Amino acid sequence: GLLSRKGRFDGLGSFENAHIRIDSDDFTLDGFDVAPGKKSKPLEMTFKKPDEVVGNHIAKYQSVKLAKMLMAYDFDRQMNPFVELGGFLFTFIGDGAPGTGKTTLIQMIAGLINDYCQVAGYPFHYENFGVDQISSYQGKSGQNCKTFIDNVLSPRSIGFGTVDDIDQVAAKRSDDRASAGQHEVTGVLMSAFSGAMTVVRGNCSFGMFSNYPENVDDALRQRAGARWLVDGPQTRDDYIDIFVLLAGKNHKIPLGNHQLFEAQVIEKAVSTAYEEHARPKEDGLIAVYEKFMKESGPLETMTDVGDYLHRIKLAEPRFTGRAIKNITDAIKMRAMDIDLPDEWFEKPETFMHKAYDDKKAMIEELRGPFTIEMVMQEINRYADSEFRYTDKADNAAVDEIIRRERQREKAIERISKMKQDGTWGA
Repeated sequence: GLLSRKGRFDGLGSFENAHIRIDSDDFTLDGFDVAPGKKSKPLEMTFKKPDEVVGNHIAKYQSVKLAKMLMAYDFDRQMNPFVELGGFLFTFIGDGAPGTGKTTLIQMIAGLINDYCQVAGYPFHYENFGVDQISSYQGKSGQNCKTFIDNVLSPRSIGFGTVDDIDQVAAKRSDDRASAGQHEVTGVLMSAFSGAMTVVRGNCSFGMFSNYPENVDDALRQRAGARWLVDGPQTRDDYIDIFVLLAGKNHKIPLGNHQLFEAQVIEKAVSTAYEEHARPKEDGLIAVYEKFMKESGPLETMTDVGDYLHRIKLAEPRFTGRAIKNITDAIKMRAMDIDLPDEWFEKPETFMHKAYDDKKAMIEELRGPFTIEMVMQEINRYADSEFRYTDKADNAAVDEIIRRERQREKAIERISKMKQDGTWGA
């Protein structure tokens, strides 16, 4: 019917954005969001607890914060205090090698939000947009993506949307080999994440995940407000913890001299992880950092910060104004690096059901100023990711040239042999 074809009509915006509820008559008008008689299905997903995620300390810490942040959303005002105060995470991208825990992280975030929503009595909508929604019909892929975005954005629920393997789902605009459907998805995501019509209410967040983020369109990647390196277990303690966790309990093998899961305590692990970004990790950024430190010394003033950012820009042209905005958002998030107490989420009346202004005041009481150390850490963390993507893209291009040259040499050798045997012209 009409509902299945609503994507064809472009004049429905004002109607779709009208959300009217008449409690006395139990009547709700929500545009086309829910078809008459259509019931939302319960979420079927294997959830993970934070202690079941080994390594990925900063990503895990930010995930827990994101879940609590979403629960500050006020359904009456359709706004979140974290959007007003700064630091709300609307979009993020997680990258890492295959098997480092990206899917596990998704399961953990969805599980946390789902548990909090059950306590508060709020509807929760999780949806993933994957390669199976890329269609060969013109315009259908973009329409599928727009429906996905609208479902997650709906102000009547807490939403979490993921785009897994985004390098396969959305194409670089310069990629001639990509399908029309992939290009459509790129356009829809760019418009939704940071377009003229984008309204961030604070009821939902979108996560993009990829093994190959260098294959994601630069402009789309920069629309991700945060960069999470999902690198899995790293230390000796991490590897002991993950083996014990995955091996289960059907054995009598002693643990040995090890404090199980102590390295996974988020507060302890994340402070160490942040401190590691006091110095950059990628070779290109290390060169910029060392030259800056030699000529100017440690960051002390806003002028120093601007000078350091400008030097990074000269070394990496894709380090644009949007990158600076993403860094300042990350710094604000660190300033809002307040651990909303777990007790606030045990009973809805403690925090989640309070009035908007009360929730905002409670959050403001916990907020502190950001420091120059935080600034340096966040600049390096973000810039490292850009240099990492560039290096990966360059290495992939070099590998492809080497592969083709080897094929060419083999072909020349084989042609020469065929000419000698008299079979070349046969």
